[in-house]
Amino acid sequence: MIILGIDPGFATIGYGFLRKEGGELHVLEYGIISTPPDADPGSRTSLRPVHYGAGFSFRLKIISDDLRRLIKKYNPDVMSVEKLFFCKNVKTALDVGQARGIILLEGMNAGLPLHEFTPLQVKQAITGYGGAGKMQMQKMVQQILRLRELPRPDDAADALALAITLANSINLIDKNAVKK
Repeated sequence: MIILGIDPGFATIGYGFLRKEGGELHVLEYGIISTPPDADPGSRTSLRPVHYGAGFSFRLKIISDDLRRLIKKYNPDVMSVEKLFFCKNVKTALDVGQARGIILLEGMNAGLPLHEFTPLQVKQAITGYGGAGKMQMQKMVQQILRLRELPRPDDAADALALAITLANSINLIDKNAVKK
């Protein structure tokens, strides 16, 4: 089974692909999708020229295109996404919420069953402690996946943690949890 973990964001979206074989987890790829504020549609060689302008809408398109490409490359069976809990800054919450909507839509378009976990659930699943910090999470992800180096950046490590959380709980979730 191939599991896709996604740490939603707007400027930086973490992703991680794991293969679960028996009780073993193997990293296929992890990283980030980046949407710089000065994104220019003319600078993306993978896209046809577009006329809807740079900025917010184009950043959402980058997320959609890059995530679709990754899903096509790895053909995951299931997707784990962090539930969002915040917000002191309303504009940030709206932007991340719209990006998260794109992420969920791409997963649905690919036919992926979706599982959502709160940051507290992920921290408890990975470290056993809901108040774990970023460094503690990264070290545990490194240990669980037997990585030579700490997974970086934080968003990618969080995405791997989401994938691990789903991998370790998939047997507790109903039988429709994985695409057929």
